[in-house]
Amino acid sequence: MLPALFRHRPVPAVAVLVCDIAGALCALAMPLALGLTIDRLLGGGAVPWAWIAVCAALVVAETASDAAVTVLGGVHSARLTTRLRELALDRLLRTEPRRAAEFSPGDLTTRLTATATAAAGAPVAAAGALCAVLLPVGGLIGVAVTDFWTALAFLLGVPPLVLLLRAFTRDTGAVTADYQRTQAVVATRLAEAVDGAATVRAAGSARQEHARITAPLGELAAHGRRTWRVHGRAVGLSSVLLPVLTALVLGVAGLRLAAGALTVGELVTVSRYAALAMGIGAVTGALGALARSRAAGERLGPVLALPEPGHRGAVLPPGGHGTLTVTGVDVTRGGRALLRNVTLRVPGGSSMAVVGLSGSGKSVLAAVAGRLCDPDAGSVALDGVALRDVAPDRVRREVSYAFAAPVLFGATVADAIAFGADPPDAGAVRAAAEAAEADGFVRLLPEGYDTPVERAPLSGGERQRLGLARAFARPGRLLILDDATSGLDTATERRVQRALDRHDGRCTRLVVAHRASTAARADRVVWLADGTVRGIGRHEQLWRDPAYRAVFRGAEAPPSAEPRRDTVGEHGARP
Repeated sequence: MLPALFRHRPVPAVAVLVCDIAGALCALAMPLALGLTIDRLLGGGAVPWAWIAVCAALVVAETASDAAVTVLGGVHSARLTTRLRELALDRLLRTEPRRAAEFSPGDLTTRLTATATAAAGAPVAAAGALCAVLLPVGGLIGVAVTDFWTALAFLLGVPPLVLLLRAFTRDTGAVTADYQRTQAVVATRLAEAVDGAATVRAAGSARQEHARITAPLGELAAHGRRTWRVHGRAVGLSSVLLPVLTALVLGVAGLRLAAGALTVGELVTVSRYAALAMGIGAVTGALGALARSRAAGERLGPVLALPEPGHRGAVLPPGGHGTLTVTGVDVTRGGRALLRNVTLRVPGGSSMAVVGLSGSGKSVLAAVAGRLCDPDAGSVALDGVALRDVAPDRVRREVSYAFAAPVLFGATVADAIAFGADPPDAGAVRAAAEAAEADGFVRLLPEGYDTPVERAPLSGGERQRLGLARAFARPGRLLILDDATSGLDTATERRVQRALDRHDGRCTRLVVAHRASTAARADRVVWLADGTVRGIGRHEQLWRDPAYRAVFRGAEAPPSAEPRRDTVGEHGARP
């Protein structure tokens, strides 16, 4: 992920790297300038003010570089965090719902928040790690240039340092990944409990849920202790190794000074370079930050890799009424066939009800029909054009959905109805609310259509009606109702069905139905059983089959349907 992050914002990343390198070069130049100045002073010669100015400039430049890295790095990481979250959220919203469902809500929350933040710090962490390594290497070179024998003494301690850094980086990455995974488990369980708070309260299982949510905290604490052990081990070993190495280097340098091979200034230079070469603390910190960023990037990677629906640039023909053709569709999930060789045709402007027992594949067919997901085999076409070939944003403008449990987006109730591409005007919003039998209770809200959604006391049925209004506001060519009237009373549902009937000839309707009255009002019914088409025909015809009647759980006679003209023609036949 690091190369991709660098390519996304190369200029700030390069600026951070340049400032880091500039600070490192100033730090490496300082011992040499200081040593030369000391030798000049001890030699009794006059010290040019330019030398003092150089030393002061190096200190100021190093401080300014560090400050610039802090500011630029913070801004760069913050903007990358925003970009990563936008990309991840965009992939989540564009991919098929089943692919997004592979991640639990709590897991997604941690990946989009803490994980994205840690991953976005990778470029700054990489620059810091590079310069953290540059300082010891430069310090070693400085010691070698000043005095070869002192450098040889220092090299004796390099292998243990390298082994220590390698083990620290490996262990830090592993423990960080484990910590983030356990953190996601806690967040997932918490999200589940919040979402099902009413169920928890009704079951009287608050203590059990509390125990379930907090159970991984022990494991989380263990990972935290492992983190500190890794750091502690590195610091402990370095606290033993570095003093010994420092004593060895200074001892050799002192002997060289006594032998006249080094001057006092060169001794100061060697000691300063040796201190830089033994900067294990800075290296471990920088490598630890880089390891944490890499681990976070690996966790965020699967979200960013979610596939978007493909297309070939096809365009739906103008003036079409939404003829829906499903041909040989198979859908398999987790090794289970949810739909098998489903074939049906819904002429433009007509309505078809989808009925069947729970688990028969009704909602899967509804999702496939509007390309919320693609079939594993077969094809779905709208007005003769395969939906796979049409750009997703064009499909969304032509296909509208209403669901059993709609989620209301937007600041106000009016915004929730208008939510979507190409929002309708206020008049269309109110007309859609009237058709969905929502206008009456919306006007009774504290601020009517301007009432904030979070302050609107809505029942489940009222939320369904607002979801229906959202679909009615932009019906397009195809309107799909996935059990979207299950929370309505019979009288309200009948009025909503009458509003749907007014779309005859203008919009195709595919309605997942659980009530016989809903099926009776449709032009045709497709009856699903175990993922296959058991029958297609008028409700009155299918009602003669006892198995069909059993779908509606004890209905004794076909409900009466209001007289209506049959504008459908041939809708299909029994397979």
